Parts: sequence; structure tokens; C-alpha cells
Amino acid sequence: MKRLTLEEIGELAGVSRSTVSRVINGHPNISAPVRQRVEDVIRQTGYQPNSAARSLASSQSRVFGLVMPSILQSAFADPYYPLVIQAISHACNRNDYTPALFLFQTVEEEEKVSQRIVASGLIDGIIVTADTIESTFVNKIQQYDIPFVQIGRPPRSSLADVSYVDVDNEAGAYLATSHLMQLGYRRIGQLATAHNTAGADRDAGYRQALSDRGLPFDKSLIEVSDFSEAGGYGAMQALLDREPDAVFAQSDAIALGAIRAIRDRGLTVPDDIAVVGFDDMPLASSADPPLTTVRQPINRTGVLAVETLIDIVKTSPKPARHIVLPVELVIRASSGAVS
Repeated sequence: MKRLTLEEIGELAGVSRSTVSRVINGHPNISAPVRQRVEDVIRQTGYQPNSAARSLASSQSRVFGLVMPSILQSAFADPYYPLVIQAISHACNRNDYTPALFLFQTVEEEEKVSQRIVASGLIDGIIVTADTIESTFVNKIQQYDIPFVQIGRPPRSSLADVSYVDVDNEAGAYLATSHLMQLGYRRIGQLATAHNTAGADRDAGYRQALSDRGLPFDKSLIEVSDFSEAGGYGAMQALLDREPDAVFAQSDAIALGAIRAIRDRGLTVPDDIAVVGFDDMPLASSADPPLTTVRQPINRTGVLAVETLIDIVKTSPKPARHIVLPVELVIRASSGAVS
């Protein structure tokens, strides 16, 4: 009689090879219906696991995958990603896990490689950086019984099911915009981003600050950028024709591009236009002028993502963990508050 493989058991049960392996080895993070379905197939087929393979499978790989479901070039145009990757790597090493970084050049490559990542059974869990509101990768891994944590808030429709670590983006944008209004600026533009929850929350904070202080929302004062200096430069060039007296940029990289565009137009920061960023990257304090910005705890975000994933692996994915870290406004010369 032909000896069945884990893949064949999985096909009969309608699950992945890794799920079959977890059922056989008594992994706690398996839903009762899935466990029952796999056990029924095993009983009906008379499958006998290979003792050596089972012994090997019962040991964790102690490898965490870090997945960036983004086109590689656009991801590294934003200095945020190298910093959060460094924090995750250090936290993994301190906890005796090995980080494995997965990057994609194209959407097609993401589709192909992601299937291998989630179905291989070679990693204990996944950390996913959220750069789009609807992540197809997250949708895929939710179909498998593999622990994961997202950095960045998922769509509100998924909040109940997805563990995540985020910063208070809305409060940070509110602080930045309120600061500019307190300094007397009234035509406050925004260099915003699209297709990501961080950008949506920062836009909400910007709009709420205007509303709370009785300033009308003017759609013409918003330009869309990506999280890069080049994107900020182009967006600011377009916005300058509408004569803002201040600008909230949704990242420090965008803000630095905006400052360069302002200067190329023959204007100065902050005398002609004030600028506030978001992140407090290392380059913010050395910018000319030094950049007023919202400081987010990037290192702490990466560390907590790892610690949360370890907790999920050791216990259970339910209930989902929702961690939102506070931010603070760092005031420097670019907003006009410091001479």
C-alpha cells in the first residue's frame, strides 16, 4: 500500500501540509473544526506518521519571517523600513530567533513567493509590515494556521482578527497641525499618502485639528506623495502654486523633499512656509533648518512586534493583540517656533 505524504493528507482534508504537521504534533493554535477534519482523514486512511519526521517536526524552527508586501524600490525609498528591520532583527536575536527577510520586486513575485512562505512550515511565525490598506498577503496567511503580527493598523473590518502593533498616527497629525495653528498659520497644506492606514489616520488627525479650531478644510491644499523625499519634492512643487503658509508632511522624508522644493522656488523655511514632518528620523535634527516633527517609537514598534509574535506562538492567537504606542511632538526651527 502506498504511504501517504503530509501533502496528500492535506489535500484530502483541504488544508496545508504545515497544518497537518501541526495537528499531528499537537500544536495548540489549530481551530477545533480543522483539527477534527485532519484527524478524520488520518483515521480513514490509516496514515502513520514517520517517527523520525514527527520528532523533527515537533521542534520549532525558531525562525520568524519578516514580510514586506511592497515593491522593493518604493519600500527602501522610505528610511523608516531599515530602522524597523534593524529593531526586529535585534529583538529576534535577543530571543534566540532567526529573522528571515522576504522582499518582492513585483506583484507577480509576491504572489508566487508568498505561497511558498506560508505553506512551507519552515517558519514559526510572520511579521508583516502594512503598507497598503488591503494587503493580499495578509488575506492569504489568514487562510493558514500560522501565527502572524502586523506592523501598522489593518483595515477596521479586520481589527477583530489581526494582531498588530502601531503608533497613534491620528494623534500625531493632530499635534502637528495644532502646533502650526497655534503659531498663527491658517493656510496649512498637507502632503499626504494614499492606500495605507497610517496615511489615512494622519489625514484624519489633520482634518480634526482644523475642525476643532474652526478652520475650513480646503481640499486644494492637499497633495498626494509616497513616503519618499522625491515624492515630497514633486507634491510640494504642485502645492506651492496654491500659496500655503505652512505644510504638514506625513513623513520626514516627504518633509525634506518639500523643503528642497520650497528653496528651489526661491522661498525660505520657515519665513515663507513652515514645515512639520512625522517620524523623527535621525536626519531630522540635522536638516537645514532642523525639522519640527512627530516622534514615533520605531525601535519599540519592532521590538513589540517580535515579543507579541512570541507570545502568540507560545499561547494562542486569540484574542487578537492591539498595541498602539504614543507619539510626541519635537519642536525645532522648521515650524517657526524656534529662532
